[in-house]
Amino acid sequence: MPTLEPQSPSDETRTDINSPGRRRSVEPVLLDTCEVATMLNMSTSWVYKEASKLGLKGYKLGRGRNAKVLYKRAELFKWLEQQKIH
Repeated sequence: MPTLEPQSPSDETRTDINSPGRRRSVEPVLLDTCEVATMLNMSTSWVYKEASKLGLKGYKLGRGRNAKVLYKRAELFKWLEQQKIH
């Protein structure tokens, strides 16, 4: 079964700016559609078509064909909690 967490870049590229000399990874704030689809075990086309209808809101960055839809990680987990059955 695939992991639900997307792979994060190495600690060399993502650091906590408040800790000089120590490198700690920082969780990404925004996830792209592919990462969301992987976390939800759905297709990217499902995320594009259905997620906003179900209350998961994306943020469109850019224009035209090169526009990206990104989702806030915290909002994704909040939305996921709301989908709980019991």
